[in-house]
Amino acid sequence: MFDLKSMKKLPRRVRRIRRAASIAQRSVLIGAGMGVGLATAAYVARRRRTIDLMGKVVVITGGSRGLGLAMAEECASQGARVAICARDRGELDAAKQQIERKFGVEVLAEVCDVGSNDDVEEFMTAVLSRFGQIDLLINNAGVIVVGPLDSQTLTDYQECMDVMFWGVVYPTLSALPHMKARKTGRIVNITSIGGKISVPHLVPYCAAKFAAVGFSEGLRAELLKDGVKVTTVCPGLMRTGSHLNALFKGKHRQEFTWFSLGATMPLVSIDARRAARKIIDAARAGDAELIITPQAKLAVWVHGLFPGLTANVLGIVNRLMPDAGGSDRHERYTGHESETPVTRSFVQHLGRKAAREPSQTPANRLNRDGTELRWQGDISA
Repeated sequence: MFDLKSMKKLPRRVRRIRRAASIAQRSVLIGAGMGVGLATAAYVARRRRTIDLMGKVVVITGGSRGLGLAMAEECASQGARVAICARDRGELDAAKQQIERKFGVEVLAEVCDVGSNDDVEEFMTAVLSRFGQIDLLINNAGVIVVGPLDSQTLTDYQECMDVMFWGVVYPTLSALPHMKARKTGRIVNITSIGGKISVPHLVPYCAAKFAAVGFSEGLRAELLKDGVKVTTVCPGLMRTGSHLNALFKGKHRQEFTWFSLGATMPLVSIDARRAARKIIDAARAGDAELIITPQAKLAVWVHGLFPGLTANVLGIVNRLMPDAGGSDRHERYTGHESETPVTRSFVQHLGRKAAREPSQTPANRLNRDGTELRWQGDISA
């Protein structure tokens, strides 16, 4: 049976449904239009603030190999004059010759320990004396010590802070008066996903990177009024070949195995030259932050929403990792000294390829007595 009363009300209900659908459709169209408009405005604004590197002066710490050299080459390919520093004169000379031969630009290469303010001041004075200006400063120098908490010593923490915190502060404070006087400049601080999420067996490294992130973000807020734009870069793992020169403690061969797999696998790491292009693009545009690799972006997003969950998950992961070992747990070994059949296998092909590139000249062996401990150039983790 049909309810005549309901039949009479049906057209009114249909009209209401159609009206509601029409309103929803208009709202969607308006929202989409506003989204497109905002995206277009953001794109135009970014293009307007993007600088041309032709003839500009770019200073890169830790620029003799790995990511630092890749960024130096990217800047040189765009016509910039380049100043690089590192601790090893042989590597600097090789990098200088490589850049000049490939791009025909002027390159200054100076020995400098970024953990020493006197060295940094001397280097920056040489840059200004040679080029007369600094348009872009990239703080890239890094050191990484891998091992469980019980294998790390106070020296490990001090060294990481010297290179990756004070090694960011010293060059920045040295370049700032010049940039502020000119009312223009770019500063890029290469930190790490480890400066957003602290992970097991990398505590000294992550502590220094967290400090660098805080410094970098604070600088951004304070220097905008002076025309100086600061970009904080947080890469995930990169295929630079630098894992072979990183330092490992405790059961160093097991530590090197898990770390090198992460640093070389294509699904979880990014090629250094591709990362360099992204970083220089962000630097030219004066972006506030760049997180490299989708995995790193996802990890930061999840950690921001559920910090307790990520900490607990990492605690579970830590139970599966090697312990500190015996009496030699404080000894340091390079990746070269920690090879295993797994790390020599085809699985490590991309990492080996990166290590054979000219940007990865052989590292000096590090002495057991603690001398010449630092290599400068960031693998990022």
